[in-house]
Amino acid sequence: MTRNIAVVGSGYMGGGIAQVLALAGARVALADTTAEIAQKSYQRLIAESRDFVSDGLFPEGATEILVKNLWAAPSLAEAVANADFIEEAVPEVLAIKHDILGQISAIARPDAIIASNTSTISIGAIATAVVNPGRFLGVHFSNPSPFVPGVEIIPHAGTDEATVQAARVIVHEAGKSTAVVKDVTGFVLNRLQYALFHEATQLVEDGTATAEDIDTLVRTTFGFRLPFFGPFAIADMAGLDVYDFCYKSLQTGFPERFATPKILTDLVSAGKLGTKTGSGFLDVPAERIPELIAYRNKAYVLMQKLIEDLGPAPIK
Repeated sequence: MTRNIAVVGSGYMGGGIAQVLALAGARVALADTTAEIAQKSYQRLIAESRDFVSDGLFPEGATEILVKNLWAAPSLAEAVANADFIEEAVPEVLAIKHDILGQISAIARPDAIIASNTSTISIGAIATAVVNPGRFLGVHFSNPSPFVPGVEIIPHAGTDEATVQAARVIVHEAGKSTAVVKDVTGFVLNRLQYALFHEATQLVEDGTATAEDIDTLVRTTFGFRLPFFGPFAIADMAGLDVYDFCYKSLQTGFPERFATPKILTDLVSAGKLGTKTGSGFLDVPAERIPELIAYRNKAYVLMQKLIEDLGPAPIK
């Protein structure tokens, strides 16, 4: 059975999300403040898809799929009335979200899942505008949503577990990966992203390195690993005892900023040092280490080849 989905807010993020869901086979309504804006967004997305196909970014036939599955709704009511899943992607202003979500939840079917694409606002704070808030949660796509595979799923304290699982299924059907995180300030993605940016700006401000040199180091060292391994896998492979030592070294210059995390101290004290002991954050069995190292080495060589094939980013 074809899913009926509504995306409310047809701008850059909302439009990209609509493309993703429509390409996965759902019937997707685009809604905006006026029918004219929704129609212009629809036309933009269809034209954009032709360029993406020409550039090899969308598969052949993608435009035809979008023409079949995507439509510009004449009104918010017509967009959401029969929707199974509704994704709100309006501006990051709580009052605007409350207004739109209040309208949506008054019109939508009682069993429709309602989600927000917010990247910063508390899901619990937004949920107060939703009738039956157990069906409401955050489903946060990243920019550009057609090409970035990860999606944060953020239930608030009152979200039903069935809502979480149903939202994950919809996102997975679109070929995306999901991570379920708690409704805390910044969620996970932005807390990590802004922690790195904050430290990077401090390095520029104190004259340690230029912005260009910091970008170079991030891209070509630890950032080079991140498409394949997250921070815990990287730490396990490096050795948690090594990380513990490095924290102590960092503390000689920055005692408060680089206090050793208790979870790391506890693991090291227990002799759980990562892959070399078969247990750490991720508990990779020792017998899989050769396979892991072979994967890592192949991944890094292929990444370097991809970078060379693409050439430098046109930043300058």
